[in-house]
Amino acid sequence: MAKQYVVGIDIGGQTSKLGVVDARGDVLAQNVIRTDTFGTDADAYIAALAEAVKTCIAAANLTTEDIRGIGVGAPNGNYYTGVVAFAPNLAWAATQAVPLAEKLSAACGVPVSLTNDANAAAVGEMAYGAARGMKNFIMITLGTGVGSGIVVDGKVLYGHDGFAGELGHTCVVRHNGRTCGCGKTGCLEAYCSAIGIARTAREWLAASGQPTPLRELQNITSKDIYDAAQQGDNFSLRLFEYTGTLLGQSFADFVAFSAPEAIVLFGGLARAKEFLYEPMKRAMDENLLKIWKGKVKIVFSELKESDAAILGASALAWEL
Repeated sequence: MAKQYVVGIDIGGQTSKLGVVDARGDVLAQNVIRTDTFGTDADAYIAALAEAVKTCIAAANLTTEDIRGIGVGAPNGNYYTGVVAFAPNLAWAATQAVPLAEKLSAACGVPVSLTNDANAAAVGEMAYGAARGMKNFIMITLGTGVGSGIVVDGKVLYGHDGFAGELGHTCVVRHNGRTCGCGKTGCLEAYCSAIGIARTAREWLAASGQPTPLRELQNITSKDIYDAAQQGDNFSLRLFEYTGTLLGQSFADFVAFSAPEAIVLFGGLARAKEFLYEPMKRAMDENLLKIWKGKVKIVFSELKESDAAILGASALAWEL
């Protein structure tokens, strides 16, 4: 009898979320562990992840014998090799290549397929969310970093080496740009991730005396900025205007190489859409070539929280 269940795992910079998924795309059980408490010990993280997988399977009243496979979305995850390599937001993979698929498979006794986390989110959105029916779109994940998944003619673009789609590490500030976690300067991720907008806030606070409730906080987060913007704080509203403008300028560049029907936004920072959308759309439209003006939409994920990445990652497992 064919196995009718798979596991999808979304590895983020702070947490790893996983779920057991059935053939209809229903998530039967979920679990979560910290990603960022294992230092550089990749084996300790993989061991904890394997235990979380087994716990989640048990919570769905299943055993590993019922599981067809495990799909994993991870920063710098390589679809071809199953390796997570030099991912700046993962301490245990920041300076090394970790054969995560091989090791997790051995620990769980189940086949594992791995891809970039944004690619996984793109697959999930194409199957279940805002990109249903689309054959050409770009998925942008705004979380701890800025990830991307490029879909062309209904297929995820992997490139010759499995690493295509690192748009978060394209340059958005050419001169005197910030150093990114990847080692380059001026990367989109250094400005437009959740960490990036908080970094902008700290720089602006140090450079100006503008009143804002953010001055009372020691460790500013993107949620703090969002909350202040909701209260009408002009300083926080300017932060979103600046961040959205940089994103929109980059989107215009991205359109030039794959002519997508839409840019789909997903992740924690994307929840601030009421403050990001207008500056993003305006900056993108201002910088598009005339042949694409009015053709490219900016849309937001229709799937809650990590469902897009879990479902997208789980879709990989059906191929095993």
